[in-house]
Amino acid sequence: MDRLLADCRARLGFDLLGNTWNPVVLYALGPGPRRPGDLRTEIGGISAKVLTETLRRLEAYALVERRAYAEAPPRVEYALTGLGRTLLEPIEALGRWSATYGDAFVEAQGWHD
Repeated sequence: MDRLLADCRARLGFDLLGNTWNPVVLYALGPGPRRPGDLRTEIGGISAKVLTETLRRLEAYALVERRAYAEAPPRVEYALTGLGRTLLEPIEALGRWSATYGDAFVEAQGWHD
């Protein structure tokens, strides 16, 4: 059975979570709507440009919604859509795996230098 062909449904999730910043931004939005500056502060290590690109990509995937408020100065927030919230469980599972096996994984990398 060719379950992992390029157009297979299982690959969608792997490709989505394979991007370094996609799961990080989705996880950071888990508690609720956030402004881009707040996301950058919480995430750390992500440039404004990369955060903007990631948010736009996740919005195009219908996983994140952008809310613009008619205020002065303008205010923009991002929030998970219902579909985006469905990814929190697998992202959290991967986080639990990382917490449990991260040290062993890092140590194993040294064995192959």
